[in-house]
Amino acid sequence: MLPPSQADVRRFFCGAYAKGRQGLPMEPLELLAWRWIELHPEYHAQLADLETALARMQAADPARDNPFLHLSMHLSISEQCSIDQPPGIRQAVELLAARHGDLHQAHHEVMECLGRMIWESQTSGRPPDGATYLAEVQRRATAR
Repeated sequence: MLPPSQADVRRFFCGAYAKGRQGLPMEPLELLAWRWIELHPEYHAQLADLETALARMQAADPARDNPFLHLSMHLSISEQCSIDQPPGIRQAVELLAARHGDLHQAHHEVMECLGRMIWESQTSGRPPDGATYLAEVQRRATAR
């Protein structure tokens, strides 16, 4: 199975948004995506226009928030927690959510760690360092 293309990811999130707005039946992953989409009304206009979303792939602006990347990171963290991979991530995210009183806020903090791990992997040419990622999330979860 090939990983999804950037266009596939945009189609998926725009499709989940459309189904959610219309109250249509969704696959489990679409439903999870819809739950995160609902928490980000600032992205709704971009998710409502698939053609513009696809056209903007070529003109990415690093200074501008990318809703597709952001929502993909929410899904990644959700999946990591559901299978506890790397081992200990579920507990660390739960602790962070309890500390903030909000899972959404906890995810945003974990995203900083996940983004750093991905960036370091891409710039160094090495595989992602799951142990360092987990340690950073745990450090944040237990910080006083």
